[in-house]
Amino acid sequence: MRRAAIAGGLEASFLLSRLGLAGGLRGRGVIFTLHHVRPADARPFQPNRHLDITPDFLDAAIQTLIRRGYRFIRLDEVPAALAEPEGGQPFAVFTLDDGFRDNRDHALPVFERHGVPFTIFVCKGLSERSHTMWWDTLAALISARHRVALCLPAGRIDIDCGSMRAKCTAFDAVARLLMAGDEAKGVAQLDAAANAAGINPHALVAETVMDREELAALASHPLVSYGAHTVSHRGLADLNDEALLKEYNESAEYVAGITGTRPVTFAYPYGDARSATVRTAGYADWAGFKLSVTTRPGTLTPASMASPQLLPRISLNGLYQKPRYVEALASGLPSKLVGG
Repeated sequence: MRRAAIAGGLEASFLLSRLGLAGGLRGRGVIFTLHHVRPADARPFQPNRHLDITPDFLDAAIQTLIRRGYRFIRLDEVPAALAEPEGGQPFAVFTLDDGFRDNRDHALPVFERHGVPFTIFVCKGLSERSHTMWWDTLAALISARHRVALCLPAGRIDIDCGSMRAKCTAFDAVARLLMAGDEAKGVAQLDAAANAAGINPHALVAETVMDREELAALASHPLVSYGAHTVSHRGLADLNDEALLKEYNESAEYVAGITGTRPVTFAYPYGDARSATVRTAGYADWAGFKLSVTTRPGTLTPASMASPQLLPRISLNGLYQKPRYVEALASGLPSKLVGG
């Protein structure tokens, strides 16, 4: 029902924008969030499918924006674009979180076809294989089991996974527990349970995330920019000052070691209240980032630069892969409906 309601909101927003009823919600431009760009997966249990879009949809999204008069700029060009006189051509920015290999293999050819620049936010711990992606680990564990029992910092869970509906319920329940307690300890306990079940969480990372050498090879591409995305990919809001600055600086230094230049852009893990707060934004500024992006929905106006460390982004969601939804999202209406 929730998905149907979201789809209905997108359809309505598309029609209203076509009728010219979006007012000034479109603003000057929009930053899009992507994760995986790869061919569709036919497996029935895909709790992370919202993070996947196909290359064909990315191509259609870009073509839709072109038809609607958008130009494409780099993320670090946003301040200059927002300072331009009113009434100019709207802009779109593409960003991809985590540094997945499919960004190179499947997204890059699409971006090349249209000459679209993009920023990849690099997570040191994933690239170096020192950290894992709990959402992939959990999906693999639940997919392989008929029952999952876990003892996490926020509590113990013993839940049925025998049907598709039960697997989805189990994933959501465990995810809530992981986020409610000490995230690092919870992920370590989940990793231990996965290893005991014959699933290697670090191998899952190695299968999908570019390593340092791959990132270095891609860094020279004229359309590619890199931003920082922490070391551990955990929520930042609960970290103490020392740990928070370490996440910022080590990830920035890692990118600088690859490109030769310290990055000026940063993406908060998760991008919501788990990481993106007034306090963490202040430390992002202190760490030297010029722009930091959230996953809070919204379009950009000159007023956005009053909070350059908390810029909104709009997700291209794998559950809603229709070109007209891209036009709807860029109109700013869906963000307004959810309070963005």
